[in-house]
Amino acid sequence: MRLYDTRSQSLQDLDPVEPGRVGMYVCGPTVQSSPHIGHLRSALSYDLLRRWLEFRGYAVTLIRNVTDIDDKILAAAADDPERWWAHAYRVELEFTAAYTAIGVLPPTNEPRATGNIGEMIELIRRLIDAGHAYTAPDGSGDVWFDTGSWPEYGSLTRQHGDALVSGEEADTRARRSPRDFALWKGRKPAEPVSASWPAPWGPGRPGWHIECSAMAERYLGAEFDIHGGGLDLRFPHHENELAQSTAAGGAFARLWVHNGLVTVNGQKMSKSLGNSIFASDLLGAARPVVVRYALAAAHYRSDRDFQDGSLLEAEEAISRIERLVERADAAGAPGAAVVVPEAFGAAMDDDLGVPEALAVLHDTIRRGNQALDAGELGAAGEAVAAVHAMAGVLGVDPTTWSTPSGGDRAHDALAALVERLIEERADARHRRDWPAADRVRDVLAAAGVALEDGPDGTRWSIDG
Repeated sequence: MRLYDTRSQSLQDLDPVEPGRVGMYVCGPTVQSSPHIGHLRSALSYDLLRRWLEFRGYAVTLIRNVTDIDDKILAAAADDPERWWAHAYRVELEFTAAYTAIGVLPPTNEPRATGNIGEMIELIRRLIDAGHAYTAPDGSGDVWFDTGSWPEYGSLTRQHGDALVSGEEADTRARRSPRDFALWKGRKPAEPVSASWPAPWGPGRPGWHIECSAMAERYLGAEFDIHGGGLDLRFPHHENELAQSTAAGGAFARLWVHNGLVTVNGQKMSKSLGNSIFASDLLGAARPVVVRYALAAAHYRSDRDFQDGSLLEAEEAISRIERLVERADAAGAPGAAVVVPEAFGAAMDDDLGVPEALAVLHDTIRRGNQALDAGELGAAGEAVAAVHAMAGVLGVDPTTWSTPSGGDRAHDALAALVERLIEERADARHRRDWPAADRVRDVLAAAGVALEDGPDGTRWSIDG
């Protein structure tokens, strides 16, 4: 399998540290506010990678952290009657529920930053001892990474000089260079005491970047296979992770994988535009399997422009699978060995080519329907088995998903009404009352219900 490595800017063969096993660290959410479509897309990208690796026989250890202490969380909790840690936990549960809803498998471990403070302090101590970090001389308790001590700083994003000044440290206090970044932030008087921990250089809390370095090393070791995250994390977050971890003596990640971002109707999501799409909005607008398909259909490295018709397109794609399965079952197509087509596997092995893999899936659906039309039930059964296999790997096989009880009741009510009208139309056709039969079809069509007449009866679907 080949993956695009951001650091080398090229496709690289996956060459695990330990043969047959893959260690993967993915930057998880900073839980200051509710999850949006970008968070879902990122988590789904690495869920697809994890599923494919496991299908190929690898034992995957996936670590996805939770940043539950940081400037943004303290700021968000400042106007919240909850304490900061209660606020963070409540939002974390929202993320977990959203991930679960779209079929993202739980990570092997999901460490919280607050549960690994000791490891962060030890890593900072190593950097200070090695001459790559320093305590602020003003007695604030801050500790800074000395970027000037590490000539390789900037190697991930291939930046140099002033381009490496991120501007994220608005309060510079006492650092040697504007490129230096915080490893430890001394407690400020206005911050809650509960948001600080004792350390050799003074009470405070970790900087954002040191959190991931410490947790990746704790759970995956000094060298591991894949580090993933959103494209927006390359700088400064991942650049700083790489610098501090390698300066501390570890090889860190062999491959750096980044997923593209999400735009909405061609525009970047922002509070000022008011165009953010939250997970709750998506899951209230369509079936979870449809949401998953809509977010998975684009290549993971490309930006995904989410438009008004995206969910309708995904619904139709999922419906094609359902219609094939229903037709095959009704026709009595026999079961067949589950085989993933070679073209599908080749697409997935080539930098997780989901769009190409989906093209193979839909071509197989088309061939399955053609086989049914021709009465070739054996070929139809083989196509259905292949469709189940491919859709299952991608996590978009609708036959394996359950619908919330409210959705079941709504679907059952709709089905009862449509089936009753289909019976009336069949009776009218039997009586050769063609105007009455046409009226039933027109009523259903106006409601968005399409009818398909075949040798095994009339089937209906929502016309997308």
